[in-house]
Amino acid sequence: MDNETAWNYAIGMMQVDGGKPTEEFLELVEKEKRGEITIDEMRKILLKKYDETGKYE
Repeated sequence: MDNETAWNYAIGMMQVDGGKPTEEFLELVEKEKRGEITIDEMRKILLKKYDETGKYE
């Protein structure tokens, strides 16, 4: 399974469960697909945003 197919599948599963990905999340996914960021960088961005202290590194 290629990267794009995997992301499409993951987003589809999220939607089946009633979730709706945010625009910010979808932008990060597109950047990861294009190789502009890594999955680890994506994870750090999201954890920092949603971590209560805002200090996740």
